[in-house]
Amino acid sequence: MKWRGNRESSNVEDRRSGGGFGGGGIRLGGGGIGLGTIAIALVAGWLLGVNPLTLLSMLAGGDPMSSTPTQQAPAQRGPIDDEMGRFVSVVLADTEDVWKQVFADNGGRYREPVLVLFRGATQTACGVGQAAMGPFYCPADQKVYIDLGFYETMKNRLGAPGDFAQAYVIAHEVGHHVQNLMGISEQVRSAQARMSQADANELSVRVELQADCFSGVWANHAHEARRILEQGDIEEAMNAAAQIGDDALQKRQQGYVVPDSFTHGTSKQRVTWFRRGLESGDFRQCDTFNARAL
Repeated sequence: MKWRGNRESSNVEDRRSGGGFGGGGIRLGGGGIGLGTIAIALVAGWLLGVNPLTLLSMLAGGDPMSSTPTQQAPAQRGPIDDEMGRFVSVVLADTEDVWKQVFADNGGRYREPVLVLFRGATQTACGVGQAAMGPFYCPADQKVYIDLGFYETMKNRLGAPGDFAQAYVIAHEVGHHVQNLMGISEQVRSAQARMSQADANELSVRVELQADCFSGVWANHAHEARRILEQGDIEEAMNAAAQIGDDALQKRQQGYVVPDSFTHGTSKQRVTWFRRGLESGDFRQCDTFNARAL
């Protein structure tokens, strides 16, 4: 991916220098949580399709909507001085340019998200974020959170190397921000509150596949405007989408799949919807909610 020398975003918040939280555990809703509890919550969330942030608050005996860190590293806003940080900043800037234009072309105004770099754990408006959760978007504060160690996990444990695969991950999370701005996220949360867990999971799959499609839309526009793609980049993104499908992850972790617990879609579905956005460049083609077949 051709990214060096391109504009860097000013919307990167660097919390890495302080190493996350101090003390022997993390406090949510007034209760202390150790690493063992965190591990239980992460595994349960992975297998059951439940938000680990909610589980952590419940296990701590607190309010899932209220969380307080013991110590927050001071955030740095401004130029990032390491290569991976600059890469992330450039990709974020590129998503800003693309979605700002897409929104403007359709009579809207794009509000840029903030991307937070952290290590280990950090406070969010959605609860305490853990590196083990992977990158995520919090609609309550309109921020994307990522521990850059996830890229090593992608490369070494998930078999998804490459800089464009890394860019795809950021574009996917920004896709959730786009959904939030469009009002889709709130509609989904409202609908899920009235559904069974299996039906709510199925709706989550449609949310995630749309974010995959939106990431493809970004790649289409970014390449048209700045010729960012190099030989093998598309294959990197397709491979990443396939490696993080629910079926692939569950087979790798437990040896079998539980379709009712899927929350992100199968490998085939994720590749299909990313390709749809990439080839069309049209966010209207990303309507997973009215698609009969995913």
